[in-house]
Amino acid sequence: MSDGTIRTGQRIEAALASLAMRLFGALSRRQASAVGGWIARRIGPRLGITRRARRNLVRALPELDRAAQDRVMLEMWDNLGRVVGEFPHLKTMDAFTPGAAIQATGLEHVDAAIARGKPVMFYSGHFGNWEVAALAAALYGLRLAAIYRAANNPLVDRMMIDLRRDLGADPIPKGAQGARKILGAIKAGRSLCMLVDQKMNDGIAVPFFGRDAMTASALADLALRYDCTVLPARVERLPGSRFQVTVFPAHDLPASGDRAADVLTLMTAVNQMLEGWIRARPGHWFWLHRRWPD
Repeated sequence: MSDGTIRTGQRIEAALASLAMRLFGALSRRQASAVGGWIARRIGPRLGITRRARRNLVRALPELDRAAQDRVMLEMWDNLGRVVGEFPHLKTMDAFTPGAAIQATGLEHVDAAIARGKPVMFYSGHFGNWEVAALAAALYGLRLAAIYRAANNPLVDRMMIDLRRDLGADPIPKGAQGARKILGAIKAGRSLCMLVDQKMNDGIAVPFFGRDAMTASALADLALRYDCTVLPARVERLPGSRFQVTVFPAHDLPASGDRAADVLTLMTAVNQMLEGWIRARPGHWFWLHRRWPD
């Protein structure tokens, strides 16, 4: 979409987003996180979209009673508000030293992946502050390409691209326009980081919380084609706008000889990993996605 076809509403939305980033940027990271969470807790539960989130939660975790559902919904909105408040402060976060904003465990799996000499693919989900996963990888010294879903508003998308570049990651949009860039990044020796928990209409049906969910297969397709090391990376929120990044052992790559079956096997393992994280801390996840067919 060219600047000439950008709608007035999109310009207003982008202006408000820019203003919010400046206002949150004028606060300390902890203050911005707290204010963002406070605003979201008061506005989010009143929005109609919360009904979709609650439906998703009820279907995925039917054992939760109404009070537990309410707590998860409030925690989800608090986390989302904090993510927004923290955006302008991401580039100032430090990592891996005592008292740093980002702590990490499982870095031995990253070292082993690097030593293996094959392309490294990190994946995570919209869990905690998901932007921290790519940031942590860049701060660890990896040359990184972050695969992302382009925002519907092209002006906001440009803001996000600039932010991710400031964090040390080369942003590559999902879809056909990014496919060549992804292959180029792999051949150039860059590591890849992607979020894999959104619905993909042209993906494959993979079990997620006991129901088939249309899931992008790009991670498995690339991993099997280029013999990549696939590392799960979970970001958990800690008090005081701090984060715990946990890198889990690499997935075994299936090699049955049936590529479609191997893709399904690997993506099933990926969804099982994500499901385990969400079951443990459901308020950390972005329940607003249209993850399952209605």
